[in-house]
Amino acid sequence: METQLRSDKFAITLSLACVVHCFFVPSFVILSSGISATVIDNEFIHNLILFIAIPISLIALVLGYKNHERVSYFFIGLVGLMILCAAVFIGEPFYGEMGERLFTLAGSILVVFAHYKNHQICKEINCECHE
Repeated sequence: METQLRSDKFAITLSLACVVHCFFVPSFVILSSGISATVIDNEFIHNLILFIAIPISLIALVLGYKNHERVSYFFIGLVGLMILCAAVFIGEPFYGEMGERLFTLAGSILVVFAHYKNHQICKEINCECHE
């Protein structure tokens, strides 16, 4: 069941990519004199990362629940994913760019925490799903 380990790690990477994209891409565009502004569509990239992160995270969270039977981390990860969705769909329109960033940061922290705890629980109970 190496899928559990890989999906947790990939989900953490995608969540962190959301944060990096949200906080640092605008600075990169400014520093590059706007040349890449026409190439990089900020909303498209954000939506693409989310589109990939949701199924990967859900798979990892479900596998974690099946392997460890800890529903709390499943729900923490699910709330984090919902907050990431809110960042894309209601963050900027209702709360501005800073609101979108705060939603992204909060959602990513919850998702990373849930996947990290899935991994830690597996180590604690010494299960074979991460071998």
